[in-house]
Amino acid sequence: MANPFDDPDGRFLVLVNEEGQHSLWPDFADVPDGWTVSFGPSDRTSAVDHINATWQDMRPRSLVAQLEQAGS
Repeated sequence: MANPFDDPDGRFLVLVNEEGQHSLWPDFADVPDGWTVSFGPSDRTSAVDHINATWQDMRPRSLVAQLEQAGS
């Protein structure tokens, strides 16, 4: 079986966790605990484009907060 994350004809969601991290997720799979849907379902290209447009800082939110606090 091919990897469903690479299916160019698949339907996808974009998930986000509490740390602001994003994940491409096949529409047919259950959303894991701790993640919410932020986009989709859509084609793979649109989902990846959404991730690229909205997830500019790949650092977890907790790390950003820690670094900001240390810099204060």
